[in-house]
Amino acid sequence: MRILGLDVGDRTIGVAISDPLGFTAQGVTTIKRKNEEIDLSELKKICEQYGVDTILVGLPKNMNGTLGPQGEKAIEFSKKIEEFINIKVEMWDERLTTVAAHKAMLEADLSRAKRKKIVDKIAATYILQGYLDRISK
Repeated sequence: MRILGLDVGDRTIGVAISDPLGFTAQGVTTIKRKNEEIDLSELKKICEQYGVDTILVGLPKNMNGTLGPQGEKAIEFSKKIEEFINIKVEMWDERLTTVAAHKAMLEADLSRAKRKKIVDKIAATYILQGYLDRISK
């Protein structure tokens, strides 16, 4: 069972993968978005490479639990992923994952330039790890 975690943004997609037993999440890459077809093809390649059976997409919600424009975009893109790749897609509340990723990188004393390059991959890891922790209980 491999699960792919995604932090979908307008310019990048952070990607993380679970270990085969579904205990831990590791950051894989950050996809620089070009156009929908290329983005979906990149995701499909990653799914084939790792033998993914579920894709988890972070759902950005407002702090009061409502969906904003980014949440709507994430839902729309997740439907396209499911159609194009033909793998089950689930949504996961991603509130504060980017904040947690920034905090972890600051504690690791990474430069601003390094943080900017990997923040989406780290956020995807937090999204996926939160999901893995919940389903393992």
